[in-house]
Amino acid sequence: MPTTDNDAPSSALPAPKLLARDWIAGLERGIAVIEAFDEEHPRLTASQVGERCGLARTAARRYLLTLEHLGFVATDGKQYWLTPRVLRLGQRYLSSARLPKLAQPFLQRVSAAIQEIAYLAVLDEGEIVYVARNGPSRVMNSGFVLGARVVSHVTAAGLLLMSLRPPEEVRAWLAERELPAFTPYTVTDKAVFLERLTTFKRQGWGLSERQLDLDCRGIAVPLRDNKGDIHGALSVVMPIQHETTAAAVQRVLPALQMAAQGLRDII
Repeated sequence: MPTTDNDAPSSALPAPKLLARDWIAGLERGIAVIEAFDEEHPRLTASQVGERCGLARTAARRYLLTLEHLGFVATDGKQYWLTPRVLRLGQRYLSSARLPKLAQPFLQRVSAAIQEIAYLAVLDEGEIVYVARNGPSRVMNSGFVLGARVVSHVTAAGLLLMSLRPPEEVRAWLAERELPAFTPYTVTDKAVFLERLTTFKRQGWGLSERQLDLDCRGIAVPLRDNKGDIHGALSVVMPIQHETTAAAVQRVLPALQMAAQGLRDII
C-alpha cells in the first residue's frame, strides 16, 4: 500500500512517500504473486497463490497466466512454479547498482590482507542480502553466493544493521516472528537478542559465532557515507577452527574498518 506519515519503513533505508494517485495496485499484486513462491512453497496452484496473496482464485490465475506468458513462471496445467527468468530481476540490480561496484576493490583488499571471504550486505525487511563478495574459494556450509538472503539474527552483518535501526522498528519486527534455531548456540530468546543489539550498537561492530553453522564466525562493521547514513555492512565470514574470538577480532576488524573508512569518502 502507499506509505503514510505513520508508516515505519522496514528496509535498510526509509522508503519514499507515495501518493495514492501514483500507486499501481496491479504491479504490487504481480510482485506479490512472484513472492508467494519460496523454499517451502516451490509449486502452487492458482487457489494457493490466491490464498497467500489475498486474491480470488480467478484473479490469481490471470496473474499467473500473464507471468507464464512473460516467461517468469511455468505450469503443468494445475501447479505453477518460478522459472530461471526470475533471476534476471536480481541480476539487473547486481549489474546496475553503484554500491556493489564501488565496494568490490575494497573487499578485494580485505580478502587479500586476511585471506578470508569479505562481503557487502544490505538489510531488507529483517533479512540480510549479500550484494558483493570477494575472497578465496573455501568449502563452507555458510559460504554465501551473491543475492543470498539470510535471516538477520544469525549473521554479524544482520545483527549489526538491526542494531542501527530505530528501536520501535526492531520491536515491531520481533513481535511478528520467532527467532528460529539453526544450531544449539543460536540465540532465540528475544530479550537476549535485544541485548546483543545494544552491545553491537555501542561498540560499533558486530560478531556472530556458531549461530547459523557450528564452525562459522562472522565479524561486521557498518558502511556509512560522509553524512553518517547507513548503506550496508562490510563483513567477513570464516571458519572458527582453532582461532579464539579475540584473535579473530584483532586480525579481521582493522581491515574491515579501514575498508569502510575508504568507502565512506566515495559513496
